[in-house]
Amino acid sequence: MAETKNPDDLATAILRKKDKPNRLLVEEAVNDDNSVVALSQAKMDQLQLFRGDTVLLKGKRRKETVCIVLSDDTCADEKIRMNRVVRNNLRVRLSDVVSVQPCP
Repeated sequence: MAETKNPDDLATAILRKKDKPNRLLVEEAVNDDNSVVALSQAKMDQLQLFRGDTVLLKGKRRKETVCIVLSDDTCADEKIRMNRVVRNNLRVRLSDVVSVQPCP
């Protein structure tokens, strides 16, 4: 009595990767503005953000900061560009994961 594989099996549900479009990898910024982060235009459309919107960034150890989002055509879809000051505020390093949320 072999059981058939059910895609909704709860025992293996934790192993499947969750779809979290607001989780991005940190990359070095091109500009030196301390209050600006850069995203690709496709990611901004997916998160329903516009150029100049304020976003809440969440890093490690419950650290948060608010930045202005700009579009960058050279930035990959799964990455966010921020400078050293913003990374230090969030307690993250390059290639760490941060969460992006629009500010109300």
